[in-house]
Amino acid sequence: MLRTETLSTSPNLPTPPMLSGGLPYIGHAIEFYRDPERFFRRGYQAHGNVFGIKLLGQPMAILVGPQEQSFFFKQTDKQLDMEKPYGFLAAIFGKIAFLGSHDTYQLHRPVLHSLFGREQMAGYLPVMSRVVGTWVDGLGERGEMELTHEMAELVKEVAGRCFLGDEVHERLEAAGFWEQYDALSASLDPLLYKLPLPKFIRRDAAKKKIRAILQPLIEERRRQPVADGFQHLLDQPDGGGQPLPDDIIASFFAALMFAGHETTAGQAAWSILHLIENPDYRMGVLEEIDRVLGKAAEVNHVHLRELALVNAAVQETGRLRPSAETLLREVKEDIELSGYRIPAGWFVMTSTAAAHFIPEYFADPYRYDPARFSERKEGAGFELITFGGGLHKCTGMNFARIEMSIILALLFRQYDLELVTPFEKIGVDRGGSSRPTRTLVRYMRK
Repeated sequence: MLRTETLSTSPNLPTPPMLSGGLPYIGHAIEFYRDPERFFRRGYQAHGNVFGIKLLGQPMAILVGPQEQSFFFKQTDKQLDMEKPYGFLAAIFGKIAFLGSHDTYQLHRPVLHSLFGREQMAGYLPVMSRVVGTWVDGLGERGEMELTHEMAELVKEVAGRCFLGDEVHERLEAAGFWEQYDALSASLDPLLYKLPLPKFIRRDAAKKKIRAILQPLIEERRRQPVADGFQHLLDQPDGGGQPLPDDIIASFFAALMFAGHETTAGQAAWSILHLIENPDYRMGVLEEIDRVLGKAAEVNHVHLRELALVNAAVQETGRLRPSAETLLREVKEDIELSGYRIPAGWFVMTSTAAAHFIPEYFADPYRYDPARFSERKEGAGFELITFGGGLHKCTGMNFARIEMSIILALLFRQYDLELVTPFEKIGVDRGGSSRPTRTLVRYMRK
């Protein structure tokens, strides 16, 4: 019996069964790094909804299934905490928002939400259409592209022009901001981030350079405000009504670019690949795009509501290939869950690699089938955790989904595409967030 909130636990309850295969001290780290999808599915098949692993001496309980995942999200900031498990992100961006204490999150939360409110989103939409449309028009009549790289660069451009504005984006680009950002992105590592390895030395140097690039812009805009995305964040007070300090502003901008890029680039590439690989569904998508968009120069909010098949394709890609394969919390006090006692000091983790492939909740779960969202309404509760859940559900979720829908609509409206790299040869690059390995796509204008 699941208990979603427990004031005391029975000392006689067992701790979660430990997955086989762990080694002294390093535990399951090698298998976790090598193939996390297979690793978590093996654990679920062996033990069900709750099982234990160890990573570099840290015991963790893996929670799989909608009830356990509901507990995970609803008990965040209660019996579960986010600060310690996300130390690897705080090492990149500092203790901002959910990377700091609960009090820090409460202080910074209004700033985060201001970036994705209705008015801001309305302003982002034409920018997204313009940037994606310019990229599509620039492809020419025919050619080949390395899709993973193209999506990474396109999504950078969208994030920069939406969140910073054209002027600041171009100035930062000229100043080498994105080269330093790439060093941050390459340092994403949940286990080894404290070691003096070359990628972490580059990370720390890049943080200083980014601050040096941003500081003159911050000072200039405080003297002479200009209405754009950069200024919007500069002008936002924290939850206590106070202006954000310059160092926090710089951290927010770096984190915002990371969130707007890392969570979308891979899923955009996978979305395109899945449509190329599934001609029956693609045919319906193409008919929908022609009917809804026609020759419209940009995608507006009315179009987006009517692109049901496109939106479902984006959701299905998020189920099959989410950018974040795991989410983490620290247990602050002993908890009782599904017949087990999870002691204080353990971490708890959710895994999309297991959760999104349970047949009871997703019919034929390994098959690409966007109709599960457009027709059957699967994953309506905590079964689907692509963007997390509860209070800490990704604030940029709608931004990412809209951006991916626009990319699919404008690209497939103008071009026929085919894979040069066989689909079965495309692997998963986990250098940052999950994305396809190097993939060649051939295109021809219709």
